[in-house]
Amino acid sequence: MDWSPLLAAHVIAALYVLVLGPLNILRRRRDRTHRIIGYTWVSAMYFVCISSFWIVTDGHFSWLHGLSAFTIVTVTLGLVSAIRRNIIAHRANMIGSYIGIAIAFVFAATAPGRAIPRLLANDPGTAVVVSVLVLLTAGGLYLAVRPQRKKIITRSITTGKARV
Repeated sequence: MDWSPLLAAHVIAALYVLVLGPLNILRRRRDRTHRIIGYTWVSAMYFVCISSFWIVTDGHFSWLHGLSAFTIVTVTLGLVSAIRRNIIAHRANMIGSYIGIAIAFVFAATAPGRAIPRLLANDPGTAVVVSVLVLLTAGGLYLAVRPQRKKIITRSITTGKARV
């Protein structure tokens, strides 16, 4: 299978899912930043899952397509759970979805004959550049939406002047 634009977009979106997932899972606060990164993650996850149905080998679906269908369900359940404020179900579905895509990535990256191992063997520079760009833009998203620290202004008792 050649690297079509669909396959390239699928891989890039999957890399975003892999990078953004831990940002939300490991953060302690569940705030505006969590929601923005979460909506970005969910959008990328839906794209990865839906686009996988047009990426077939020899015209046949594999177990990865079954995982994609299951993941669409679990991500949707996680999203609905968050809207309903059922945080336990939300966490379970989203973390489970992340684990599923991580397993799929390991398989896709290590199975001989798959597109990712061929790319790594034939053009490792492209793989490195794409990975670095994904990391940089994901980091940029986080920096753009993270809460800003508030400066504490104190006043001197003797002079009355403000200090930061």
